[in-house]
Amino acid sequence: MASDLFERIKVDKGPLGKWADKAEGYYVFPKLEGPISNRMSFNGKKVVTWSINDYLGLANHPEILKVDGEAAMEHGMAYPMGARMMSGHTPLHEQLERECAEFVNKEKAYLLNFGYQGIMSAIDALVTKNDVIVYDIDTHACIIDGVRLHAGKRFVYRHNDMESFEKNIKRAKKMADKTGGGILVISEGVFGMRGEQGRLKEIVSFKEEYGFRLLVDDAHGFGTLGEGGRGTGFEQGVQDEIDVYFATFAKSMAGIGAFLAGDKDVIQFLQYNLRSQMFAKSLPMAMVKGALKRLDMIRTMPELKEKLWENTNALQSGLRNAGFDLGTTQTCITPVFLKGDIPEAMAMVNDLRENHGIFCSIVVYPVIPKGLIILRLIPTASHTQEDIDETITAFSAIREKLENGTYKRIAAQMV
Repeated sequence: MASDLFERIKVDKGPLGKWADKAEGYYVFPKLEGPISNRMSFNGKKVVTWSINDYLGLANHPEILKVDGEAAMEHGMAYPMGARMMSGHTPLHEQLERECAEFVNKEKAYLLNFGYQGIMSAIDALVTKNDVIVYDIDTHACIIDGVRLHAGKRFVYRHNDMESFEKNIKRAKKMADKTGGGILVISEGVFGMRGEQGRLKEIVSFKEEYGFRLLVDDAHGFGTLGEGGRGTGFEQGVQDEIDVYFATFAKSMAGIGAFLAGDKDVIQFLQYNLRSQMFAKSLPMAMVKGALKRLDMIRTMPELKEKLWENTNALQSGLRNAGFDLGTTQTCITPVFLKGDIPEAMAMVNDLRENHGIFCSIVVYPVIPKGLIILRLIPTASHTQEDIDETITAFSAIREKLENGTYKRIAAQMV
C-alpha cells in the first residue's frame, strides 16, 4: 500500500538535517556580513574569515566594484533576456569566450551561467548509453550528479590511486570494446576538500593505451596554479592532454558563471547539446563585463597570485610547525584534521568563533568519515600575517581543549 511521500522526510531528515534545529544559522547557513574581506562580521562580532573562496582578493577590489557597478547601471541584471540560443547572445559573451579559451590555451570556450549545472549537463551531453565513465571517488557533488545522469556503465576509482585507476580503466576498456562506445575519464584539477591536486600527469600517461578522453574540473586551480594562474594543467605540464577543461568564475574570479574549453568541434557540440544552457537564461551582461575585467586583472597583475601564495605558505608552514596535520594538500586549500564527533566539533567551532574571533568552515560526517573533523581554511591575497598568527594561536588553544575532553563535556550538555 502506498504511503505519504513526506512521512519519510519527517522521520529521516538526513545525516546533516537531523542537526538543523541546533545548527541552522550558526554552524550551517551562517550569516557573514559586511564587505567580503579577510575580516567580516558574524554574530555581532568581527572575525578573521577563512571560508570565502575569494582567492585573489578581487571581490571588493575598487577596480572590480567600479566595473560591476557601471555595468549594472547600464544594463541592469536582466539583459540579455532569454537563453543564448534564442535571444541571449551578445558580442561580449563571444569576447569573454575567446579570452577564456586563449587564457587556458584551448581552441574554443563556451560560457555557462552556473558551474554546478553546467558541468552536470556537460557530462550528460558527452556520453551515450554505450559509453563508459571512469571517475575519482572524491570528485565534487556536481560531477557525481552528472555521472548519475549517465544511462551507461560507470567505474569509480579510489582517490588519486593510480593502481585503482588502472584497474578500472582496464574494466572500462573491456566494456567499451563490447558496446562500441568510448571512455570518459573525469578528475578534478584540485580536490576542494583536502587540497590535493588530481594526478593528471599520471592519468594522461594511460591515454595512448586506452584511448579515453579526459574532462577536468579545475574550479580551484584556475587563477591559483600554473603560470599566470592558468590552472592545474599548466602546473603539471599536461594542459594539451586535457580534452575538456572546466573552470568556474565563483572562486578566483569572485563572480558568477563558468566556462568549458577544448577543441572547436567538441565545444560546438556542447553549445548545441547542453540542456542546462539551451533552456536557461543567458549570463547577465553585468556578470560578463565583470568577468572580462577580472580575467584582465589575473593576466596583468601577477602580484595577486604571488600574495595569495605568500599567505598560503605562511599559514600552512605555521600550522605544521605547531604540530597540526594538514594532510597532503598541494594547494591553497588548507584542511586541518582533528579527531572528534559532530557535537564536539560544534562545541569547538563555537569556541573558535565566539572566544577567538576565527571563522572557518567545519566539515564532518557524511562528507568525511565518522570520527574525523576538518577545519577548512581558504587563504586569500587579502589576509595578513596578523590574521595568520592569531589563527595559529587560536587553533593551538582549541586543540588542547579537544584533547583534554572539554568539548566532549560541553557537547554532552548540548545534546
